[in-house]
Amino acid sequence: MSHADIPPPRSTYRHGDLRRALLEAAIQLARAGGPDAVTLREATRRAGVVPNAAYRHFGSRQDLLLAVRSAALSAVAISMETELSALPPDLPPADHACASLRAVGIGYLRFARAEPGLFRTAFATPTLQDNSPPAEQAGNTGLNPFQILSDALDAMVATNVLPMERRPAAEYLAWSAVHGLAMLVLDGPLRTMDQPQMSAIIPRLLGMVEKGL
Repeated sequence: MSHADIPPPRSTYRHGDLRRALLEAAIQLARAGGPDAVTLREATRRAGVVPNAAYRHFGSRQDLLLAVRSAALSAVAISMETELSALPPDLPPADHACASLRAVGIGYLRFARAEPGLFRTAFATPTLQDNSPPAEQAGNTGLNPFQILSDALDAMVATNVLPMERRPAAEYLAWSAVHGLAMLVLDGPLRTMDQPQMSAIIPRLLGMVEKGL
């Protein structure tokens, strides 16, 4: 958007519209530049309001960043749910459980590559305690990314794929492996890896996670 396209500042919006406008502007900032790009000043400029109007809804930059982080986590969850919904419904229970774990990982990695700015923002460490309503971080099923992963692991236990004694903290093992690959691809030495290479590595990584649990 050029300077000429920015509407003149406003001091009033209909109830609720200003918060949504500011949040959407901040999400676009995060999408383009990650968490460091999210500022109240730029969000208000893009929303076309005077800066002081933002403080009625977001008391600080950190408040705004937490709201964007919640929206980004919700988007990660939806990406996972999209992969889960594509699984064949007639798979045997044990096969479906294993396929679900892989789908969760694929959805996570797919989002990281498609939306690197939002992915970085989703997992940015907040400097304030995050008291965001759980629903703001959830996907369409009402679950956040961590809960979706937990459900997939619980299904593996229920179908005798994963022994009960190996279930505690399995989320952290699976998450660490998949998140590690995501960050190596986004910000590390694997950032120049092409799509065919990624397509070959991802199933192997997810198979390693499944067997290693």
